[in-house]
Amino acid sequence: MKLQQATAADIPLIQDLARRSWESTYVGIISNEQINYMLEEMYSKDEISKHLDNPNYHYYLIFDENNNSFEGFIGYEHGYEIETTKLHRIYLVPESKGKGFGKGALDFLKSKLSESSDKRIILNVNKENNARKFYESQNFKVYNEMILDIGNGFVMDDYQMEYIIHPDLT
Repeated sequence: MKLQQATAADIPLIQDLARRSWESTYVGIISNEQINYMLEEMYSKDEISKHLDNPNYHYYLIFDENNNSFEGFIGYEHGYEIETTKLHRIYLVPESKGKGFGKGALDFLKSKLSESSDKRIILNVNKENNARKFYESQNFKVYNEMILDIGNGFVMDDYQMEYIIHPDLT
């Protein structure tokens, strides 16, 4: 596995990987209408371009060197809150789940904290998404629940999870 920093030229690939992942991950959890709405809002060319223009926001493509294929991506932002990196997105295409790519991407993110003064990683995960169990297996803990109105009559009903790098963070 190799992580390759994404550029504006990779936006169509990110959009394709997101759609493929979301269509398998969220079916039965949220409606197809909400999936399409969120993909259009969160993965538009303009939205991804804004992220890529932000020096604290990083996208990396997850590349499988054995199969010469892109398996997913990770997007995170250093300095999201005081001493906090936010994992905004980590998605894998369905056929690559369970092969260690997610763990490898999280380990990569943990190693990237040394580039900032951040001491914890936070993320949101849908309450019905099985990924919660994966995050818990990687030492993330639920610290809050939230329902967020995202517009168009849709909400995100999520757990907020955190991974603390230094136990002395208060």
